[in-house]
Amino acid sequence: MVNPYIMKRNTVLALTMISSLIVLLNLVAYGLHIPIPEWLLAISRWIVIVFAGFIAYKRKNLTTWIFVSILVGAEVGYDFPLLAVNLKVLSKIFIQLIKTIIAPLLFSTLVVGIAGHSNIKQVGRMGWKSLLYFEIVTTLALFIGLAAINITKAGVGVKMPESTAHEEVASKPQTWEQVILHVFPENIAKSVAEGQVLQIVIFSILFGVGLALLDEKKKAPMLAFCESLSEVMFKFTHIIMYFAPVGVGAAMAYTVGHMGLGILVNLFMLLATLYMALIAFILFVLLPIALYNGINIRKFIDVITEPVTIAFATTSSEAALPSAMKRLEEFGVPRKIIAFVLPTGYSFNLDGTTLYLALASIFLAQAGGMNMSVDKQIFMMLTLMLTSKGVAGVPRASMVILMGTATSFRLPVEVIFVILGIDELMDMARTSVNVIGNCLATVVIAKWEGEFPASISE
Repeated sequence: MVNPYIMKRNTVLALTMISSLIVLLNLVAYGLHIPIPEWLLAISRWIVIVFAGFIAYKRKNLTTWIFVSILVGAEVGYDFPLLAVNLKVLSKIFIQLIKTIIAPLLFSTLVVGIAGHSNIKQVGRMGWKSLLYFEIVTTLALFIGLAAINITKAGVGVKMPESTAHEEVASKPQTWEQVILHVFPENIAKSVAEGQVLQIVIFSILFGVGLALLDEKKKAPMLAFCESLSEVMFKFTHIIMYFAPVGVGAAMAYTVGHMGLGILVNLFMLLATLYMALIAFILFVLLPIALYNGINIRKFIDVITEPVTIAFATTSSEAALPSAMKRLEEFGVPRKIIAFVLPTGYSFNLDGTTLYLALASIFLAQAGGMNMSVDKQIFMMLTLMLTSKGVAGVPRASMVILMGTATSFRLPVEVIFVILGIDELMDMARTSVNVIGNCLATVVIAKWEGEFPASISE
């Protein structure tokens, strides 16, 4: 009798091989301009998608369905661009549903984590450890971005397209006072409405500390409410995640339909530089940190696959936050540590974004024909170390910070409009690295606090 598991594995293997051959055929046809009818290539790609859908059906795994939805979205965007552009509303629905979760989820989990354990000293200890870790890692990201763009010189010889002349981006640079003030909420309802994650965290921490200082009789009702709210929001997250494949697929369809696959040819050097720099950052910074702290790499990759996939397709760190919190808790990280470190990292540990800002700032100078000295480049990096901390919760935040940096250092602002054309493609990569970096930071802080099971990390 044939083992069903072996049959299933062989079927998946066979379908994967057939799909790989079809993809290879498409790449060869496009690369060598082989005159294969477009309709035939389109049918072959849809065959790959059907095979992938069959594998997803067999595995019955949300992450697999999200991967398949990315393939479907890319193909729909390429074959039916007019339809794909109108699908953006589905991705917006998914992101808006996710945003409704964030404030109550962070509030309830942080309050329970602080007041439920009454260990206020641990909160302070996690705070300084987290900030120290964030500053070291983001500084390394800045200098990797600086080194990468100086090696490739991707900005040299860039010509401005005329179509960018009418684009507009907010250009007001942030002062250090504004960055600091931005951390503290003036109105918690306003912070929730505007999605200011760090302000919600600050309010929740202070609220949790205040609740912890009450006697047990007065504390119990509010603590019970927050515990119930926390459980409800995790169930709420579970329900919304069923819509994730639709939202993610629609986001990918819109991206391809709006810009086309041919956009990959435009400014290829800048894209390649960013992607190579981010890969170098993962291999030479994040991977050594994980290995040094004894984290099981294979298990960790399995944990972050779902949130990183969501972040990549939607270009939204917020969209990946509930999934990341859920997966990290399943991994063995205590909820109180997740609720503190992960959202704080969204403001102070945006590794991908800070690397991109360093790279893009020098790209502006190169494209404008400016020869910046090493000391001036380093000074600009030190400035970005501060201003990049203000990017959380701001739409197209990296562009706003980049424009502010260009204004402050008298870089050619109009060159930014060149980058706008491929910003979504770069945003996919930097947002994914942001999520990877923050998930790793959460596990590392849990290890340092002695609250991560040794059996899991082995």
